[in-house]
Amino acid sequence: MRLGIYIHWPFCRSKCPYCDFFSRVKKGVEQSALVDGYLADLEYYRSLNDEYKVDTIFFGGGTPSLLEPKQIERILDKIVELWPTADNLEISLEANPNSQYPTMFQDLRQVGINRLSLGVQALNDKDLKFLGRTHNLQEALSAVDSVLKNFDNHSIDLIYARPEQTAEAWQQELQQACALGVKHLSLYQLTIEEGTFFARKGIKALAEDKAAELYEITSQILISAGYEQYEISNYAEKGFACRHNLGYWHGDDYVGVGEGAAGYLHVGDKIITTTHHRQMTEVLPRERAEELVIMGLRLNEGINKARFERQCGVKWQDFANSKQIKELINENLLSETTENIKVTSSGRLLLNYVIEKICS
Repeated sequence: MRLGIYIHWPFCRSKCPYCDFFSRVKKGVEQSALVDGYLADLEYYRSLNDEYKVDTIFFGGGTPSLLEPKQIERILDKIVELWPTADNLEISLEANPNSQYPTMFQDLRQVGINRLSLGVQALNDKDLKFLGRTHNLQEALSAVDSVLKNFDNHSIDLIYARPEQTAEAWQQELQQACALGVKHLSLYQLTIEEGTFFARKGIKALAEDKAAELYEITSQILISAGYEQYEISNYAEKGFACRHNLGYWHGDDYVGVGEGAAGYLHVGDKIITTTHHRQMTEVLPRERAEELVIMGLRLNEGINKARFERQCGVKWQDFANSKQIKELINENLLSETTENIKVTSSGRLLLNYVIEKICS
């Protein structure tokens, strides 16, 4: 059985004003002691199921590039000690452009990282400052260059639908991003989440119709540049989709280690979700089915009905609202075959509406 492992390093040098992920701004972290705890957690989760084979490992955060390479190596060595691993094991790490020291990317590659995701977020200094990033454009471009020299598999993140962002400006930025030569791009629409600095300051998101226009421009430019859209926010050259994140969207099991991490595991005949620290809750079949719909419809390939049944124990026809599905198909928001169901390009713009109808 395929298994992904997510290692969450929650610490950052500063908190971005749009971020609602769990993170801590803290200096002087005792990394070795914390990683000791991570290794103990990995041993604990290994004891729950003997049928797994690790296919992907992902270091996220927070800012996991702040982790010392020797600590990353300890974690990787423990995983290989505990589980059988795939021959083409994907090991990803998220980094910020200015978290680097001169040999950081070389050192990360040396300890086993083979996929690097760089949090660029914008390609102009004005918007980088607005987004609270502590790097400037030149630092970002320099980091991208270093990543390309050290890794064959790489990605950058960008945020769009910033307040007052125009279609022309976003088009120019996308063309610049395509010219960088990265294999993968993750392009996230800015949302103002409750509790963030932006929300407290009354920052307003771009109007929905204008954000939808930017989304459509994104697909047009990236596809014309040779990237394939495989998920609502993710584009990759052929063969470079993020396998770890595909595991989430497919509904595969994964171990989550670290203060902000969660996991999904099969333990005996039960499906459980895990949270820090070793808290386990059984997930009922219908609850898991709803989660699989929410995740699976984000993918261009959609939901494979046979896999859906294997993962949650519920037949697709017994779960989904067939009347609503017919209506969504008639509205050109869904397409369906005997094996698969997926949203159309129009449906992606109304994804929450589609999900609500299917699950009602």
